Amino acid sequence: MAAAADVSRREAAVSAAVDDLRVSAYTIPTASPEADGTLAWDSTTLVVVEPYAAGIRGIGYSWADTSTAEFIHRNLREVVTGLDALNTAEAWIAMVRRIRNLGRPGVSSMAIAAVDIALWDLKARLLGVSVAALLGPARDSIPVYGSGGFTSYSIPELQRQLKGWVDDGIGAVKMKIGSEPRWDVERVAAARDAIGDEAALFVDANGAYSRKQALAGARAFADLDVTWFEEPVSSDDLEGLRLIRDGGPAGMDIAAGEYGYDAAYFRRMAAAGAVDVVQADATRCAGITGFLQANAICEAWGLPLSAHTAPTVHAHVCCAATRASNVEYFFDHYRIEQTLFDGALKALNGRLRPDHSRPGLGIELKRPEAERFLAYDKTGKN
Repeated sequence: MAAAADVSRREAAVSAAVDDLRVSAYTIPTASPEADGTLAWDSTTLVVVEPYAAGIRGIGYSWADTSTAEFIHRNLREVVTGLDALNTAEAWIAMVRRIRNLGRPGVSSMAIAAVDIALWDLKARLLGVSVAALLGPARDSIPVYGSGGFTSYSIPELQRQLKGWVDDGIGAVKMKIGSEPRWDVERVAAARDAIGDEAALFVDANGAYSRKQALAGARAFADLDVTWFEEPVSSDDLEGLRLIRDGGPAGMDIAAGEYGYDAAYFRRMAAAGAVDVVQADATRCAGITGFLQANAICEAWGLPLSAHTAPTVHAHVCCAATRASNVEYFFDHYRIEQTLFDGALKALNGRLRPDHSRPGLGIELKRPEAERFLAYDKTGKN
């Protein structure tokens, strides 16, 4: 009977057109004030897209703001409505064409990302498989690194968070630096004391340093066995990144790319020899489709690909992406995913493993919990 149901589902999916699309946004306060080297914030907004086809509802999301939700409703909903729900590439191309005169970076790409992720989820649900299985896995799980360690934290708060991840079996952790560079070495030393000698320690300046500050910092951090220096200078400063990569300590990877919105960005970064590790974010770089394009560039240049935040989405795509090395297990995002999504993935022994018993991304919005954070909600009918 189960096999017959699967066949029936696949037959129905063959001609399933997207017949509606709902977009909503939820603004969730941070657990405490948060800051990095260049920004401070007290809330995070989750934009959720739910397309419908053949009586099935898909779901996807991006970390953006309510203007991104409105952009989807005004500009992208009508583009994908009526298209075959299995033709994710056709929908992606149509959305990119639609925003030609609006600009590709920023809101446009984050909006496309949320819709593209939702359409991949819908396609997988129509076919009765997980997104990871639909993409074709290269592995069954992907390692994570714990990420937070905000510059707004006191040293005891910093130490508790990082040590907690290590105690939970996560083998690498990342902290923010750059708000007050004169204290950074002291804070990194405190972090190393808390996590011990075995765990990997990463730092992220979010582009806050000058080139010379970054070189000096890299040498000091190397003495504390820091093996990953993210955005030591602005990710737009490809020459500066190359300088740090070539002039910094051996054994310390330079990483950047989380603000990439299209394939051309990642190609320029790879061609410049700017980084040891390319970062990409499916919720920014135009979805799962865009993330796979970044993976292809990494394949061509022989570079590892690290997924920036959004752990539940990235667990699926990174299990299929040939160059994927890890997923950023970002405190805000996994906290909110666990709060608002039934089925959100949780790291176990330092790895994320897609649940193939649940179709699509395996998540459902917990509407009663989400309702109290609602900031925007529209369907095709309003």
